[in-house]
Amino acid sequence: MSADTKAHEELHQEQKGEKSNIHHSEVLDNPDLLHDAVDGENREHQLGVWEAAKKHPWACLWAFTMCFTIVMESFDMFLNTNFVALKAFQKKYGVHVDGDWTIPTRWQSALFQSGQCGAFIGVFLAGPVTNRLGYRWTTILALMMMNATIFISFFADSLAVMVIGQAFEGVPWGFFIANSPAYASEIVPLSLRAACTATLQMSRSIGSIIVAGATYAYNNRSDQWAWRMPLALQWIFPTPLLILIFLAPESPWWLIRHGRKEQALRSIKRLGATSQEEAHQSLAMMERTVQIEAEMGGAPTLLDLLRGTDLRRTIITCLIYASQNFAGNLIANQATYFFEQAGISPNMAFQLNLINSCLQFVANGLSWLLTTWFGRRTIYLWGTATNITLLIILGICASVPQNHHTNYAQACLGVVISFVFAGTQGPISYTIISETSSVRLRALSTAVGRAGYYVAEIPMIYLSSKMLNTTGWNLAGKCGYVWAGTATVCWVMAYFFLPELKHRSYRESDILFNRRLPARKFKSTVIGVEENE
Repeated sequence: MSADTKAHEELHQEQKGEKSNIHHSEVLDNPDLLHDAVDGENREHQLGVWEAAKKHPWACLWAFTMCFTIVMESFDMFLNTNFVALKAFQKKYGVHVDGDWTIPTRWQSALFQSGQCGAFIGVFLAGPVTNRLGYRWTTILALMMMNATIFISFFADSLAVMVIGQAFEGVPWGFFIANSPAYASEIVPLSLRAACTATLQMSRSIGSIIVAGATYAYNNRSDQWAWRMPLALQWIFPTPLLILIFLAPESPWWLIRHGRKEQALRSIKRLGATSQEEAHQSLAMMERTVQIEAEMGGAPTLLDLLRGTDLRRTIITCLIYASQNFAGNLIANQATYFFEQAGISPNMAFQLNLINSCLQFVANGLSWLLTTWFGRRTIYLWGTATNITLLIILGICASVPQNHHTNYAQACLGVVISFVFAGTQGPISYTIISETSSVRLRALSTAVGRAGYYVAEIPMIYLSSKMLNTTGWNLAGKCGYVWAGTATVCWVMAYFFLPELKHRSYRESDILFNRRLPARKFKSTVIGVEENE
C-alpha cells in the first residue's frame, strides 16, 4: 500500500469518527474534538431526568449495584445497635442494673465504634488502591474480604472477639463507602447524579429494614441464635454483588485518566450511548475535563487535596460528610434502644424500629423528587432547619412530667426526625460529596471525606451512648437539645460555605472553584461552553 493511499485511508477513518486513538492532550488544540466535547456537554445539559433514565437504564443499574454495597455497612451497624436491646444478648453479655440487664456503656460504644474504626482505615486504603486498580477490582477485593471477616463475628464467644470482628469487617466498609458515590456519579448522565448517588441512603435504609425485621423475628428467643442468626444473614450479600460488579463496566473517567481510551469508549457504549457519534462526543467531553485538570496538577496524591482550590473542595466534602453525625441521625441509628429509653416496651420498640426503617426507605424515594425540583444547597439547608425544630420539640417533650403520652410523643418525634433526615440531609450529602471533588482527585477526596465522617462519628457514638444509657446520663429525649445545638452549627456552616452545583458539569464545577467565587454566587454565575479555564 502506497503512502498516499495509507494517509487517505487514515483520514477516511478519522472522518467516520474513529477519533479515540487521538491522545486526550490534543483535545483542546483540535477544533473538531473540542466541538465534539462541547456537543457532548450540551447534550447532557439538555437531558431531563426521565429521558436520561430511559436512555441509560444500564448506567442506572450499575450505579445502583455499586451503591448497594453500602447495605452491608448499614446492616452490620444497625445490627449492633439492635443487639444491645436484645434480652438474650443482654443476659449473655450484660450487667444487672436496677432489676434489669443492660450492656455497659463502654461495651456499647466499643461495639458501635469498632466497625467505624476499621472503616476509617479502609477509606484511606481505598483511594490509592482505587487509583491503581479501578473501582471494579477494588470493590471486588473488598467483597471477598467481607465474606472472610464475617466468620469472626459469627463465631465470637465474647464481646471482645465480637468487637475485633467488627473492626475487621469495617475495613471493606471503608472501600464500599469511598468508591460507591464516586463511581455512581461518574457513570450516569448529569441529570441522574443526584438520584443515583442518593441511592446510597436508600441502601442504608434497606440494610436497616432487614436488620429490624430479623431482630424483631428473633428478639423473643432466649438462646444464642437471637443474635447469631442475624449475623449469618450478612453472607447473603457479598457473593451476588461480587458477580454483578465483575460484569459491570469500569468508570470511563477512570479509564481516560489512565490513558485507556479504547476501553473508555467501550464503557461509554455499554452505559447507554446509542450511536458512534454520541459515544465519541461523550469521550471528548471527558477528555476535555481530564486535560484541564491534568494541566493543573500531575499524578493525584493525598497532599493535592490540601493545595490550592482543592483544599476548599476537600473541606466542604469533609464537613458535609461529618455533619451527618450532628443532625440527630444517631437517634435513628440507635432507634430501638432510644424507643426503650423513651419508655416504650421492648416488643413495641422493635416494631417501631421496623416501621421507622420502612419510612426511611419511603423518604429516600421521595428525595429523588426533591432533587428534581430543588437544588442541593436548598434541600440541605431546609432539611437541617426542619430537624433542628423537631429536635428542640423532642427535648421539650422529655423535659415535662413524663407519662404514657409523652413517651409516645418522644418515640414519634424520633421517627419523624429520622424520616426528615432520610429524605433530605442524608441522601443529598452523598450527591454533594460526589459533585464537589475534582475528577482527578475524586477517589482520594471521597475517601478522605468519609474519614472525616468517622472522625466525627466515633466520639459522637460514645456521646450518644452516654446520653441514652441508664448507666450513663440517661437523658432519653433530652438528647434532642444537644443534637439541635450541633445541627445548628452545621446549618450555619452550610449557609456560608456550601455552593450550589445542580446542573453543573464537572468542567463547570472546576471553573467555578478556580475562580474562588463565594458559595452563594455559584448558582447565578454563567459559564460558557467554550471556556477552558
